[in-house]
Amino acid sequence: MALLDFVFDKFSNDVGIDLGTANTLVYVHGKGIVINEPSVVAVNQKTKQILAIGEEAKRMVGRTPSHIVANRPLVDGVISDFEITEQMLRYFIEKVNQSAFGFLSRPRVVVGIPSGVTEVERRAVQDATLNAGARQAFLIEEPMAAAIGARLPIQDASGSMIVDIGGGTAEIAVISLGGIVTSRSIRVAGDEMNQNIIQFARDEFNLLLGERTAEDVKIKIGSAYPMKETLMAKIRGRDLVTGLPKEVAVTDEQIRGALQRSVRVIVNSIKTAVEETPPELVADIMEQGITLAGGGALLRGLDRLVAEETQMPVYVADDPLTAVARGAGIVLEDLETLKDVLVATEFERIPR
Repeated sequence: MALLDFVFDKFSNDVGIDLGTANTLVYVHGKGIVINEPSVVAVNQKTKQILAIGEEAKRMVGRTPSHIVANRPLVDGVISDFEITEQMLRYFIEKVNQSAFGFLSRPRVVVGIPSGVTEVERRAVQDATLNAGARQAFLIEEPMAAAIGARLPIQDASGSMIVDIGGGTAEIAVISLGGIVTSRSIRVAGDEMNQNIIQFARDEFNLLLGERTAEDVKIKIGSAYPMKETLMAKIRGRDLVTGLPKEVAVTDEQIRGALQRSVRVIVNSIKTAVEETPPELVADIMEQGITLAGGGALLRGLDRLVAEETQMPVYVADDPLTAVARGAGIVLEDLETLKDVLVATEFERIPR
C-alpha cells in the first residue's frame, strides 16, 4: 500500500477544493490556486450530454435554447444534483492532473463544506469526490478553512472569529484550540442579495432583470454602509408592462436599500454568534477583531457596518474570495499536523 501511495504521489497533484454555490476554486499542492471558475454546468436535455463546465457554461446562462439547460449543481452550499456535481469535480480534478500517466493521477483531495450540513450531505460530497477520481477525500468545514486561509491563529488557546459570506451560505464561527466553539450557517448570502436586486427592479421599475445583471450591479455599486460619494449604474432588462427592452439608472443608495434585508440577516446572525460565545473568547475577539472572508466580504462598507453593530474591530481577509481554497490547500500540505481540523466521518479514516 505504501508503494502504491508513493506511485500515486509521484504522478498526482493533491488538490484543495472550495466547492462553492457560485464558484469553485482549486488549490494545487506547490502551485497555489490554479482554477477559479463558476459552479455552472450546461447540459443537453435531449442527449443528457454535458456541453460545458465553468466559465464557458456561465456565459450560456439565460442564453440557451430550451433543450440546453445551464444550471448550478449546488444549491445553498449542498449538492442538489449528484451526477452533475461528480462530472464537474472530475472535470476540475482532471484539468489539474493532465499528464501522460492519466491512469495514475489519483490525487488526495480536501473539500470545503458548509458547517451546517447533515451526515447525508457530507457523504454525498465525499462520494462525488471519490467517484470523480480522488484517491482519498477529506472534508473541512468552510469557516475553519477560511480561518486557516486568512492565517488566523486557530490552534492557539484564544478565540478567533471568522465570517465567510459565499454565494449560497454565510458561515459564522468562533474557533479556539483547533476546533469550532460556536457556529452558525445561514442560507442568506451573495445569491440572496442578487434576488433582492431583482425584486427591487421589479417592484420599483416594473423591470425584469437577469441574475447576471443583478450580480454586476451589486459588484459595481452595491454597499452596506452610506458612501461618501454617490455611485450610479445603468441596468437593462425587460419592461413587464410593454414587454420591450428598458434601461434605468440606479444609485448606490437604492441598491443599498434593496440589499438591506439580506445584510440585516447576516449582521444579526453575527451578533447572535457573539452572544453565544463564552465570555473569555469574547474578550479575545474584542482584541483580535472579526475577520470577513468570501465574496460577500467585498461588499462596500460591510466591515464598517459589522464593526458598528458589534462594537468590535472588523477586518477583511487578504484576497477574501480565495480564503477557503487556500485554507484547504494549507491543510493538504500539512495533513499529519492539521488532521484534527478535518470533519470526522465514520466512513473515512486518515491513514497513519
